[in-house]
Amino acid sequence: PQGSEKAKTFVHGFLKRSMPKMKDEAIQDMLTRKAVILEHYHKKQTKQKRKKTKGFTAKQRRELRLFEIEPEQQKYAIFLPLHELWKQYIRDLCHGLKPDAQPHMIQSKLLKADLHGAIVTVTKSKCPSYVGITGIILQEFKHIFKIITKEDKLKVVPKLNNVFSLELDGFISYIYGSKFLLRASERSAKKFKLKGTIDL
Repeated sequence: PQGSEKAKTFVHGFLKRSMPKMKDEAIQDMLTRKAVILEHYHKKQTKQKRKKTKGFTAKQRRELRLFEIEPEQQKYAIFLPLHELWKQYIRDLCHGLKPDAQPHMIQSKLLKADLHGAIVTVTKSKCPSYVGITGIILQEFKHIFKIITKEDKLKVVPKLNNVFSLELDGFISYIYGSKFLLRASERSAKKFKLKGTIDL
């Protein structure tokens, strides 16, 4: 243990080194109060921004052919199990399509549902060649449906100016493509408003 004089000398020297701009009189004044408060400044740590992982651009996706279905995979029979899964998904979503179910409730659920695997038919169109096309939806994009028909033909049908119908357990729903120009992920968060009349 150090003596009191040595301790005073050490503290005086420590304060002199720690606060060189302070005069000796001020240091002595601090020592006479018997309590020394040393201010400590925390260095502000700069937060490192997390780099967002960039996905592929539309051009890169086209070059990599990520969304293209190979010709040997374009078979209607291959996607029938997908349709069965979709039917079960809709039944679970609507708590069973019972005869006493309210149509507007089912319709509102279908508007936000994933349609990959649904069998749809083009019932109305401004282009007559599209009318009657029936098949399983393989891909849904913002502006088009890719549909595989029973004849194993992949059809690209635009949503604009087309009306689609889908039937499940006796319940028939109509999709007005012109009001459906959204990606599947965007539809799930969108609030659809009831409208009296809808045109193509």
